[in-house]
Amino acid sequence: MNTRRSFIKTVGTGTALSALTFSTIGATASRLISENLSGEKPIRIGIIGAENSHTVGYGKLFNIDKKFPGVELKYVWGETEEFARTAMNKGQIPNMVKDPLEMLGKIDALIVDHRHAKYHLEAATPFVKAGIPTFIDKPFCYRVAEGKEFLKMARETGTPVSSYSTVAHTDSTFDMADQVKSLGEFNNIVRYGPADIESPYGGIFFYGVHLVQPLMYMFGDDIKVVKINKYGKQAGAVLIFESGLQANLVFNSLHYGWETFVETKKGIVELKSRVQETSPERCYRDMVEMFRTGKEPLKHESILKCVAVLEALEQSAPEEKWVEVKI
Repeated sequence: MNTRRSFIKTVGTGTALSALTFSTIGATASRLISENLSGEKPIRIGIIGAENSHTVGYGKLFNIDKKFPGVELKYVWGETEEFARTAMNKGQIPNMVKDPLEMLGKIDALIVDHRHAKYHLEAATPFVKAGIPTFIDKPFCYRVAEGKEFLKMARETGTPVSSYSTVAHTDSTFDMADQVKSLGEFNNIVRYGPADIESPYGGIFFYGVHLVQPLMYMFGDDIKVVKINKYGKQAGAVLIFESGLQANLVFNSLHYGWETFVETKKGIVELKSRVQETSPERCYRDMVEMFRTGKEPLKHESILKCVAVLEALEQSAPEEKWVEVKI
């Protein structure tokens, strides 16, 4: 079983293989989409990364609960053999590969699921170049510059790609976004949720995406400047939108959950979903829809803006200074 470091080395040596498949990208993507739409061919998914508990969750979703008939998680590569075997056993994933490139030609869609976002894009690149629709688990990547180059490559190859927080991309969040439209004049926002600026899995990136991206769904992408505030072991952040709207983030340390409050002329309003989540959830429905049809559920610009906000927060943390959000 390759280690994560040896995987990165392997992907580098796999460039030639990616080049061989490059010329057939258009035909491959077209075939996958048309066959899945007609129901003639099931969707075989491969997943890179097994350290995260999400991998077992995907196995349960597709293989055990069979929420999407005809869609199966068939292959897994893990950062260690132990991680991969645990995912196989708990998620009933039938095949393990020692090299992710072994999945090329055997899968119709890819999920990338590392705990640290810095490994995501390099893992996904050979598959996107080969025309394999790809979903990258949160957060999309660790640096905006790398994300821009990756998405440019995806557009050039015509390969559908997406990434989002499963807290953001829900029926509940879309319902709360609708509620915002009827609030009238409002100014300050306070959002609570878990985050750790010292997480070994990318600091603010690891859980911060669940705080930031739902706000973007509800209030817009136009976050201008950000600032981290630290109080001993406690921390939070301030986000300022182009309009002057201020959002205060409180990083929970005792409670696992997310709450959002808005200051209006009538008082403080808590945004709560009025709808019941469907099963399977919207985040998974839209991911599978992309695998079937090639329709991307989120604009690339929005994906990058979320990464840019997280990167700015990371830059703010050491000196607790204001940092401009740049793409």
